[in-house]
Amino acid sequence: MITMKEVSDLAGVSQATVSRVINGSDRVTEKTKIRVTQAMQTLGYRPNSAAQSLASSRSNAIGMVVSKLEGPFYGPMMAGVENALRQAHKHLIIAAGHGDADLEREAIEFLVNRQVDGLLLMVERLEDAELVELNQRVPVFLINHPVTSLSHRCVSLDNELGGYRATRYLLDHGHRRIACIMGQIWKPDAHDRLQGYRRAMAEAGIAVPDDWVVNTYFELAGGYHAMETLFERQFNGTAVFAGNDEMAFGVLEAAEHHGIRVPDQLSVIGFDNSLTAQYVNPKLTTLHFPMFEMAQASARMALDGIYNKAESQACQFEPTLVERNTVSRAFSLETGAR
Repeated sequence: MITMKEVSDLAGVSQATVSRVINGSDRVTEKTKIRVTQAMQTLGYRPNSAAQSLASSRSNAIGMVVSKLEGPFYGPMMAGVENALRQAHKHLIIAAGHGDADLEREAIEFLVNRQVDGLLLMVERLEDAELVELNQRVPVFLINHPVTSLSHRCVSLDNELGGYRATRYLLDHGHRRIACIMGQIWKPDAHDRLQGYRRAMAEAGIAVPDDWVVNTYFELAGGYHAMETLFERQFNGTAVFAGNDEMAFGVLEAAEHHGIRVPDQLSVIGFDNSLTAQYVNPKLTTLHFPMFEMAQASARMALDGIYNKAESQACQFEPTLVERNTVSRAFSLETGAR
């Protein structure tokens, strides 16, 4: 078994210096860090994590709460965080809150009791005041959940801009009768994307009737049932903006069930750019949600804030358009022309 003394001998430094490098101390020069790291790699030395934690009063683990563990959205988020932490020789412990306040609290307490060094939170139901209070116990970093007094610790997506860009793209293709199918309106993502849709429609001088908007839930079945609701309302539009890709897939399924061709008779745009979007038929035009990149940014923010005591700043990403095959020029119901 390789010892710390062997590492110190090969690197030509003291055992105390090796210990500082292992524990991420800033009292070591970059040149020395490289020399010690190379010695550890050459010898195949692996630090004892329990001893590290005892010496540094750190667990070298960060906790993360997400709404759920399955689905195309949360996987890239968790992978992005884990990738960034692993590069920094830290560990990730994950718990699910399932969009329920009590379960979110339970998940947080589970992680705090494991003595994590900080928390990365994607919570939906906890009040801002509760998160601010929690930050007094353990450093809190937020993903896509801005809190005013913790804004410097939040990585978010400009969802309003995304809703605007999706709708603007349909408008630029000549569509005027555009429906919006959105998830649970109490979710900030849904609220902001709907606001972006309304802003684009208002700029185009188009009044949005109440029956053009359907609030459902962010799943395929939600999109399917919302499209059925539009059919029942005899919606005579030419395009649908779906608040996420899962709902857009439901719209495509409902359209096929009714013999409506996409994009010839109905244009559809989604949001997220999930992996499946490029494999459905036709391939889905959507807005790219940089989930992996945002997750890595939030992990780096936590690493800097917790272990390097660095001041962090709010970080906001923008969704970008991904053009595929579900949007075409508007189809005139009266003339059959585009």
